[in-house]
Amino acid sequence: MKKTVSLERHIAKTVTYRILGTGVTVLSALAFGANIEVASLLGVGELIFKPLLYFIHERLWYKSNYGIK
Repeated sequence: MKKTVSLERHIAKTVTYRILGTGVTVLSALAFGANIEVASLLGVGELIFKPLLYFIHERLWYKSNYGIK
């Protein structure tokens, strides 16, 4: 039986992944001695930058024929 996956699931997965990723960035910065302001700025910066980077990465792979026979 083939399962269908809803758009809402994809969106929820994306949002929760970004929350986890941002949390890891902030906690890593704190662990390396950054204060909460710097750690928060890094978290916000990567929250904005990484989705853009991922989009560009996806578009490049979409245009690539690598691994397609």
